[in-house]
Amino acid sequence: MRILIAADKFKGSLSAREVAENIEAGFRKVLPDAAIDIVPMADGGEGTAEVISHALGGSWLQCQAHDALDCRIEARYAFIESKKLAVMEMSEAAGLRRLTSGVRDPLRANTFGVGEILLDATRHGAQQGIIGLGGSATNDGGFGMARSLGFKFFANQIELTNGPAKLTGLTKISRPENLHLPRICAAVDVRNPLLGERGATRVFGPQKGARSEQIVILEQALTKLADVVACEIGCEFRNTPGAGAAGGLGFGLMSFGGAELRSGFELVAEILQLEQKVSQADFVVTGEGRLDGQTLEGKTPAGVAQIARKHGKPICAIVGRADRKIDYGQLFDAIYELARPPVNEVEAIKVAPQLVRERAEEAALSFRDSKVGMAGTN
Repeated sequence: MRILIAADKFKGSLSAREVAENIEAGFRKVLPDAAIDIVPMADGGEGTAEVISHALGGSWLQCQAHDALDCRIEARYAFIESKKLAVMEMSEAAGLRRLTSGVRDPLRANTFGVGEILLDATRHGAQQGIIGLGGSATNDGGFGMARSLGFKFFANQIELTNGPAKLTGLTKISRPENLHLPRICAAVDVRNPLLGERGATRVFGPQKGARSEQIVILEQALTKLADVVACEIGCEFRNTPGAGAAGGLGFGLMSFGGAELRSGFELVAEILQLEQKVSQADFVVTGEGRLDGQTLEGKTPAGVAQIARKHGKPICAIVGRADRKIDYGQLFDAIYELARPPVNEVEAIKVAPQLVRERAEEAALSFRDSKVGMAGTN
């Protein structure tokens, strides 16, 4: 009997590897003789660099950069020497997790530090780069990143150097001379366009502290940025699925860095040879901190489930919390939630390792007793 555990992180409590190891511990109690493979997963969000680096034998490099509110920080990224591949995460510089003061200022927050990391990887000889777009504190369309790469932005004759709010007056963009970047693949876990009701600002802006009046300003700023990029740079990516990822950094990387956007899950799954592992398993377990509408947009659990369904494998998900207004029946045979009465979400986070093991035991018992799949939500 072979069990495959391919789970993502539980944000704020457990890394993908910790989740997988605790699920394994729960299954071992019930099925001590099973062959269990653990494949920590990511989908372009936080943890992507760690997962890929571990799989490919990478090492970590340090560099100086700035966070989203311009404080100096020491950032890191993974480097796989044999492939001349740098694996970076935008959140390492411009993520919410970097804002230790708790201050969120979407009109000022910028991605300048992302460009600094990219340039450092270039100096170290990277010929290709993967940038995970997730966990951002920014909504600047890659404006800050582009400035760090040498692009200059003007409102008539005045150079714009602060956050995205001033982009509403943007009239001109000048390109840097002799900019040489590695081939960039931006790993995204959402398919939102840059603008509109499903765009970066309206969907994700409130998570970054944007109030209603600020959302209007930011939407106008990104609209102006897209218009001037089309005229001055000669490219049009505002409607590309994923352009709105990380506050529009997907758009910025395509426009200013020549990046290709790919599903983060598909990219990681390819590197880890996930489909081959699923095909060899008798039962698959996945999971992440929360199942909701975004899960269906390309997050790890949905991606793993689709591969499992393709190969006719039973699959369950162990999650922190599930939005019960959504029907996941076509994806999972069963869902096991950490946070269920009498345990609330806050308490579940505090004792997440124990609860993951307990839910894994339940899943293992159900699989052992049925051997033909499971049904329902537990």
